[in-house]
Amino acid sequence: MGDLSNFGITKRWPAQNPDIIQLYSLPTPNGVKVSIMLEETGLDYEPHLINIGEDETWTPEFLSLNPNGKIPAIIDPNGPNGEPFALFESGAIIQYLAEKTGKFLPTNPAKRMETIQWVYFQMAGLGPIFGQLGFFHKFAGKDIEDKRPRDRYVNESKRLLGVLETRLEGRDWIMGDDYTIADIASLGWVRNLVGFYDAGDLVEFDKLVNVPAWLARGLERPAVQRGLNIPSRD
Repeated sequence: MGDLSNFGITKRWPAQNPDIIQLYSLPTPNGVKVSIMLEETGLDYEPHLINIGEDETWTPEFLSLNPNGKIPAIIDPNGPNGEPFALFESGAIIQYLAEKTGKFLPTNPAKRMETIQWVYFQMAGLGPIFGQLGFFHKFAGKDIEDKRPRDRYVNESKRLLGVLETRLEGRDWIMGDDYTIADIASLGWVRNLVGFYDAGDLVEFDKLVNVPAWLARGLERPAVQRGLNIPSRD
């Protein structure tokens, strides 16, 4: 049986099965990247719900795993060289899992880097910008009378969606015929923008063709459907 006792987070969220990957997360757009990836790869894992509404990411136990205080994070008891390995940052985690399993990341060096490029596009663009739009449209920022901050993120969100729309022209997935971590990184954020944030009208989502079709294809995948609700909030 694996020994994860050196990881402080296990004192608050103990592993029932320390021989499999431990996932510390919440079904947010960043969190579901990893749960979807785990479901897609078929790796065994144990999810732990981290309640960000109760500031659980700022507890000493969670910060011992991720000093940045953000979900998701994982511990892989069978990491490099067979040693337990901890990792945070959703983009890094899905790349790690792709390399661990040999799935959803091309082996051709050029295609591999092109795929990672689009993961970074999500990490640096879609995620931060869509998140700010959500703040100014749905959350506390909506009460600000000056709508220039909101409109800045509306316009940038539309621009980024346009980049994705162009990329998907003639392609089923971001990398063409193959579904990859580039899609896994982005699906939850686009879904959140038009769903949870209710910003579809603001960004004129209905005027797009390729992005909505891509999103629908992604959401039809059984592993995506499962991953969107892991860890369970119930």
